[in-house]
Amino acid sequence: MSESSPTERQYYCHPQALVESQAIGAGSRIWAFAHVLPGATIGTGCNICDHCFVENKVTIGNDVTLKCGVYLWDGIVLEDNVFVGPNVVFTNDVRPRSKNAAYALLPTVVQAGASLGANSTILAGVTIGRYALTGIGAVVTRDVPAYALVYGNPARQHGWVDEQGDKLQPVPGQPGRWHSPATGAHYQETAAGLTPAPNAEAAL
Repeated sequence: MSESSPTERQYYCHPQALVESQAIGAGSRIWAFAHVLPGATIGTGCNICDHCFVENKVTIGNDVTLKCGVYLWDGIVLEDNVFVGPNVVFTNDVRPRSKNAAYALLPTVVQAGASLGANSTILAGVTIGRYALTGIGAVVTRDVPAYALVYGNPARQHGWVDEQGDKLQPVPGQPGRWHSPATGAHYQETAAGLTPAPNAEAAL
C-alpha cells in the first residue's frame, strides 16, 4: 500500500494496490493489484484500474484513465484527459536485449484528450496528437496527427474525429476544412493535424 496513511492521502488506494509514489494528485483512484513505483507522477482525478504498472520515469496528467492491464514504462508521458484502453501495449526500446544496461530510452508522448483503443500497440518514440483516436488493435509505428483516426496493422489514418470521438465530415468547397455533424464545430488542417477553426457559415 501507499507509504502515507489513509487519513493523510487525498486519493483512493485499494488495499491490494502497491503504491510507492508520493506524487499522486487529489481525487485519483488506484485499484487492486496496481503497482506504482516511487518516481512516478500522477495528477488529479485519475483512474488507474486493476493490474496496471507505472514505472519511475512516467508522468501522468490530470483526469487520465488507465483501464486494466496497462503497463507504463520509463519515458512515457500521458497528458491531461488521456484514455488508455485495456491491454494497450507501450514500449520504450526499439532494439531490446536482455541485460543491456546501455539501452537508449525513447520517450513516448500521448497528448491531451487522445484515446487509445483496447490492445493498441505503441512503438517507442511515437507522439500521439491531441484528441487523436487509435482503433482496437492498432499497431502505431509513427506519429499520429492531432484529431486523427487511425487503425490497422500498421496503423493508417482513416479520417478525423472531434473531441468526443465522432467522425468529422469535409466542408464542401473548402479544402482542408472539416466539421462535426454532432456539434457543428469546424476544424482546419495544419502540419500537425487539425486545429479548431471559426465556423465561417455562422459568421455570415
